Amino acid sequence: MSEEFYRMKRLPPYVIAEVNAMRAAARAGGEDIIDLGMGNPDLPPPDHVIAKLCEVAQKPSAHGYSQSMGIPGLRRAQANYYGRRFGVDLDPETEVVVTMGSKEGLASLATAITAPGDVVLAPNPSYPIHMFGFIIAGATIRSVPTTPDEHYWQSLERAMAFTVPRPSILVVGYPSNPTAETVDLAFYERLVAWAKENKVWVLSDLAYSELYYDGNPTPSILQVPGAKDVAVEFTSLSKTYSMAGWRIGFAVGNRQLIAALKRVKSYLDYGAFTPIQAAACAALNGPQDIVQKNRELYHKRRDVMVEAFGRAGWDIPAPKASMFAWAPLPPALKDMGSLEFSKQLLTHAKVAVAPGVGYGEDGEGYVRIAMVENEQRLRQAARNVKQYLKSMGINTPAKGAA
Repeated sequence: MSEEFYRMKRLPPYVIAEVNAMRAAARAGGEDIIDLGMGNPDLPPPDHVIAKLCEVAQKPSAHGYSQSMGIPGLRRAQANYYGRRFGVDLDPETEVVVTMGSKEGLASLATAITAPGDVVLAPNPSYPIHMFGFIIAGATIRSVPTTPDEHYWQSLERAMAFTVPRPSILVVGYPSNPTAETVDLAFYERLVAWAKENKVWVLSDLAYSELYYDGNPTPSILQVPGAKDVAVEFTSLSKTYSMAGWRIGFAVGNRQLIAALKRVKSYLDYGAFTPIQAAACAALNGPQDIVQKNRELYHKRRDVMVEAFGRAGWDIPAPKASMFAWAPLPPALKDMGSLEFSKQLLTHAKVAVAPGVGYGEDGEGYVRIAMVENEQRLRQAARNVKQYLKSMGINTPAKGAA
């Protein structure tokens, strides 16, 4: 009885959990940790959304089982969102399903469409569920780059030419978590053509659709004519409306994939709590000024973080989208590795970040910084980092205090 379970053998230790445990222990000991590790929004949802939750929760009829695929009004609200935002027509009955966050949706779809031994192409580095949802389902992962340059396309071609069995699924996620890289519509046009030619399903994770900067809205793969023949896309209310703990997301697109996801989910769950789904309708159908406000707030935080950390001696590229920065380790500390650097930063600078290696081996040499603290705290984090770098013998630029 001591033998480890089959699927547990396929899951490595969750590297990020090691840093999370250190952070929790430090806070339990009374230390003030500036937590830039988890992408957990610090902003509240809109008032009218909370009001709708409370209103519906008062109804005696609202507390029974809900619908696994999502209540009709919420599926219609999501279809209307795609129409407004992307000019994409969706049938709420056959092309939309509500999920308990995009993470659950991806994992459930992996269960629905993956057979043991199937080969899935997943970006490295990427959000862990992009790989491990399929590993849990019994698939084999072949990594492709996250950076969408010509090397990416060459990697896809090599994977199709030399992998047995041929890959049947490709996961993409832009804006990327963790790298914050973005793509344009031309990328998706090329990707849809490639997927049709190679008979590969495309699963697009668009969780950060509304956190874009510098006036460059993120596109959807479904804007490409014919994309629904091969693609399904996941979105979430977690970041757009600061509703992370509510666990509401969506899968939309190809009818065959949506039908498979609905069928598996009908065995696994009864859907999200009905008042939460009703409040999600209010978020999608109501005033959208909160979306712009949140975008502007994260934009300001990005600029403050890049400027303050740069003056502290740590140059961080400004992300084009998402709530994350993908930061290379300071050159003098690169040999330390991302996990040890994250531990050192937590211990000596009281700043928590996520080690890049936790997102795949190609994430080594980087850490992910979440912009989930206010500007004052970001500046304090930079001052702490500056003192840490000085203690390591790294001279910081003489441009004034961070």
